[in-house]
Amino acid sequence: MFDNLTQRLSGSFKALQGKNKLSEANIKEAISQVRRALLEADVALEVVTEFLQKVQTEALGLKVGEGLSPSQAFIKLVETQLTEIIGGENQALNLKTQAPAVVLLAGLQGTGKTTSIAKLANYLKQREGKKVLLVSADVYRPAAIEQLKILAKQIEVEFFETNGKPEKIVAAAKKHAQKQFFDVLLVDTAGRLHIDSEMMDEIAALQKKVNPIETLFVVDAMTGQDAAHTAKAFADALPLTGVILTKTDGDARGGAALSVRNITGKPIKFLGVGEKIDELEPFHPERVVSRLLGMGDVLSLVEEISRKVDSKKAEKSAKKMAKGQFDLSDMREQLLQMEQMGGMEALMGKLPGIGQIPDSVKNQVMGSLETTKMVAIINSMTPKERTHTKLIKGSRKNRIAKGSGTNPQAVNKLLKQFEKMQKQMRKMGGGKMQKMMAKMSGMPGMSGAEGGMPDLSKMQLPTGGNKFPF
Repeated sequence: MFDNLTQRLSGSFKALQGKNKLSEANIKEAISQVRRALLEADVALEVVTEFLQKVQTEALGLKVGEGLSPSQAFIKLVETQLTEIIGGENQALNLKTQAPAVVLLAGLQGTGKTTSIAKLANYLKQREGKKVLLVSADVYRPAAIEQLKILAKQIEVEFFETNGKPEKIVAAAKKHAQKQFFDVLLVDTAGRLHIDSEMMDEIAALQKKVNPIETLFVVDAMTGQDAAHTAKAFADALPLTGVILTKTDGDARGGAALSVRNITGKPIKFLGVGEKIDELEPFHPERVVSRLLGMGDVLSLVEEISRKVDSKKAEKSAKKMAKGQFDLSDMREQLLQMEQMGGMEALMGKLPGIGQIPDSVKNQVMGSLETTKMVAIINSMTPKERTHTKLIKGSRKNRIAKGSGTNPQAVNKLLKQFEKMQKQMRKMGGGKMQKMMAKMSGMPGMSGAEGGMPDLSKMQLPTGGNKFPF
């Protein structure tokens, strides 16, 4: 998300590069560029207008702090105002009520509502340790009920099923949740292809009967500013408490994320960042803006690594690397863990300055072999071949290529990459490697316990050309 907008904004800030001070003329030029970038990102016009009025008012009286260039001071101002306009700070789900806490999800068909409720159940179970019950009040679409039932089985949470009208179904589910000591009851509601009075009346009646502590509206990010206006229509009819923005991984513009809060007055609480069941993330406005302005999102990256990387396996690999005993089985483990975090592309997206690197350079860094292909090639090897790569010649290469659905050239490429890794480790030597590992384990925030976004005033911000802040 935001790839196009990040590039456009980076170009906007160039208007202030080389200037000794912020004047009305160069501020006007920079704001004009920012306006164009936001409108091209499909941000709602009223949001753009309000945002730029605030930026211009603040910029005219802005004093450039010591150690900052006018360009950096302006970026800091844009960061502050953008963070405020999209929500200020993360607003978590409010589950502080007598169990079960009822959370109702509403939205149009095709927005990913049913998938999102399963993702939310998985999130509450895995990250917050909640006992979750799922129920569908969509009596019009049997396929939706079956879909949620299958997803519930996949994530190993209980699904409540009974017949009747939506109000009776949810009332029965709530009674069951109370008896079985569930922490949270997640309710899926019927969607429509478009907003109509019948739909609104039905959801309003259900909401009044159920009285959920949270009513979340699910909306598709790829519909741009239309997403914000659809959410506004729901917010006018229902007492919404927040929004789940889905399909953000396919939205390069970011208009919905920047418009929803301002138009609806309701916070974005979660982002759907991929198709996998664990790809639902809490919405942190300050982190989103940091990524948007090319400063990365290191805190989210650290949290993701601490959550998804198997520390015992990582420690075992590190010790083997230090002794120069790293083999293809260890490489496979690293590839699988990287894949769990969305692959190299997802990891690079959270690093500062990556947005300014040309795609051709990024593709070279990520390598031409896909992670899944590399894992398939290693899977097709025998245990002995993984530890003794010199055995892999001629007929063995053909067998491995055939077994992995690739070709001998792909096998050769993987083996060459592995040999390069081994050579680098040998050059570093055991002592140097151990010292490096010790330093990494002592880095602030690596455990996920510490936090906070880096101080912008002390960062080397992107200034164009080939200077990247990392």
